[in-house]
Amino acid sequence: MSAGLRGCAAGFAFRALPQKAFSCLQDRDVGDRLLKWSMQGRITAQAFSFDQQFKPYQKDEFVMAFFNDQNVNSSLKLLSASGQWTTLGSKVTKIEATVVPCTQISMSFFDRLYTEGVVRETGDIVKCYDDYYDDILISDELRKVLLLEDSDHYDLFSQSDRKEFLFCLFKHLCIGGTLCQFEDVVGPYLETTKALYKDLVSVQKNPETKEIRIISTVFRVSAYDDNGLCYPSSKSHEQTFAYLIVDPCKRHVHTLYHCFGGSLFTN
Repeated sequence: MSAGLRGCAAGFAFRALPQKAFSCLQDRDVGDRLLKWSMQGRITAQAFSFDQQFKPYQKDEFVMAFFNDQNVNSSLKLLSASGQWTTLGSKVTKIEATVVPCTQISMSFFDRLYTEGVVRETGDIVKCYDDYYDDILISDELRKVLLLEDSDHYDLFSQSDRKEFLFCLFKHLCIGGTLCQFEDVVGPYLETTKALYKDLVSVQKNPETKEIRIISTVFRVSAYDDNGLCYPSSKSHEQTFAYLIVDPCKRHVHTLYHCFGGSLFTN
């Protein structure tokens, strides 16, 4: 036990895995969609390995060690205020890490959208009169379900449903960036959500029951330095986000990062 505690006190050590490919974000069709949704060039995923056993109760210690590890600090990407990719490169003094439930293993989670007048059987998203949520345009029933608590269909997803990582990814993609051109059909959102989820999350099959379960632990994270909020950006926005997805078996961490803004044509 004492050795374990000594290891924790010394902190986790991390190593960048630049060779790890996230096939979803390299896919040409997905790239075209992200460009249309004003997210291309503003979203990235990276992989890191770590050297000790991870327990979910260690989240704050783990996340603080992650941001202050030299290998992470020098390679973790973020967008500067001028829209250029840079690396973190600053001493993190405070972190916030919120556990994001990650239990869904099927896209049937979204089937309810088809039964309540949000999406037609054809996949067409039902339109509505324009409304705004903060600075986000709402022109269809799908965005109303995602954003407006007084929507007729808001209760399609419970509060616990809305916390699920699968739901968070879907919502992020549907809302997009500053100049998002919304889809008329739901298919591209569902396909991209599924591909991204599969790239980021690790599963395990029970050899006896053959049941698949997710073994990843997911955190939504923010980091602060002496000047205040520094990651994912110095400006907070619902669509500026960073997630750490931890695989305790492989001892890998995947990061998913997006900074709200207009689409950038080059990485």
